[in-house]
Amino acid sequence: MRRLVYYVATSLDGFIADPAGDASAFPVAPDTLAALFAEYPETCPAHVRAALGVDAPPRHFDTVVMGRTTHQPALDAGLTSAYPHLRQYVVTRREDLPEDPTVTVVHDDPVGLVRALKAEEDGLDVWLCGGGDLAGQVLDEVDELHLKVNPVLLGEGVPLVRGAADPAAWRLASSTPLPHGVLLTRYVRA
Repeated sequence: MRRLVYYVATSLDGFIADPAGDASAFPVAPDTLAALFAEYPETCPAHVRAALGVDAPPRHFDTVVMGRTTHQPALDAGLTSAYPHLRQYVVTRREDLPEDPTVTVVHDDPVGLVRALKAEEDGLDVWLCGGGDLAGQVLDEVDELHLKVNPVLLGEGVPLVRGAADPAAWRLASSTPLPHGVLLTRYVRA
């Protein structure tokens, strides 16, 4: 059975973006990116893979699930698909996404989608890319958290998980320091 892994950047105080949805406060030093893309090459967006020298095959994920707001930067950059090398699902109630054969739009039941993807017998894990609203909706299905903890306090913004009603216990599986104070932490359900 495949796992759902929430792999996302976060601030020290648990925000994945500022109140406007901007994550530019997180450091993006080349050596930090190189370390992250060496471990998670499939998470490098297609339009910068060549420029960053990322050409390795997927190591962790073959499928990505994200909300509309997480998909929006690709659209703003003139792309209809940030990860055409992965199966992509964008969860949104809106009807105005440009068509792309590598993107499947899901208008309802994100929990059902995730359960169906996890039940597939073949393949790598499923990457929950964001955002906080979608993470809150599917939190009970998340098997692991892979957090890129950035040495930044945002004070307010988009929470790592929005609307999680029940406390969930997690066990630290690993913690790896990366350049420029970023800490890659991996938690599994306790």
